[in-house]
Amino acid sequence: MVNPALDKATIKSKIEQAREAAAIANATQSRANSAYYDRENDRIIIHLKSGAIYSFPTNIAQGLSGESPDDLAEVEVTPSGDGLHWEKLDADFSVSGLLAGVFGTKAWMDKLHQNIK
Repeated sequence: MVNPALDKATIKSKIEQAREAAAIANATQSRANSAYYDRENDRIIIHLKSGAIYSFPTNIAQGLSGESPDDLAEVEVTPSGDGLHWEKLDADFSVSGLLAGVFGTKAWMDKLHQNIK
């Protein structure tokens, strides 16, 4: 079914609006360009679109702790750059959550904090 309200000019305008919104989000929100597993230091390294680099040890992240280096190396950045995904491990993290220090559920974080004391 063709929508007559979507002429070429409207479509071009909507695409331009979406590009502008994406540019603003990339400049103001924590988004990843890339991520990888550093085997030597057992850390996930995230290169942010801002140019900053963030890393965290895998043993503090729910779903990553204790997993094999080969499985940890299969990290994917979501298309928008706002998340990390491990298909084989069924693990997902938001980049903004990681930057805020959220490495799992409330129960996981409570246990993590108890182990730090």
